[in-house]
Amino acid sequence: MPNRPILLNSCARAATAAEARFRINAPIAPSRGACVIALDDGAEAVVRRVAEEQWSSARFFVCKLPALLSASNGDLADVVLLATDGSESRLSDELAGADVAVMVATADDGANAAEAIGDACTLRGIMTAGVVITDGHDAEATVSALRPHARVLMVTRDEHDVAELLSALRA
Repeated sequence: MPNRPILLNSCARAATAAEARFRINAPIAPSRGACVIALDDGAEAVVRRVAEEQWSSARFFVCKLPALLSASNGDLADVVLLATDGSESRLSDELAGADVAVMVATADDGANAAEAIGDACTLRGIMTAGVVITDGHDAEATVSALRPHARVLMVTRDEHDVAELLSALRA
């Protein structure tokens, strides 16, 4: 018996009417989105520029230090975030609607915030990515703080890599 090639639409034609009853015809639910957080002043400028582009589900924030709220009950510290429109929110509230958190840094100023945000994401099972934009500046402490948490950690000189990462994440 000769072998016939398998066509791309063979599976669709192979389904019987009885099998078709079990197909899910509902559209795929949209993702909850990306939470993009600038960790220092240099990163704030980058994040504000990236936020001006068209994104489907990304939300952009700035972490202002000393904005770490200490936890009195032994839980992780929460972080106060400022949206690019100036509104204030808490990291714990923003992570409730996020699939991924992307932290952007340009210096070591945000190392403590990176650690607190990374811990919060790890606790909630949220994927974390880090982009450290360095042009000869010292960012070793921030890279060290991001390394245990970030599934993707990019040290680059090009701020356009933030937008490229968000595009790859389909934000």
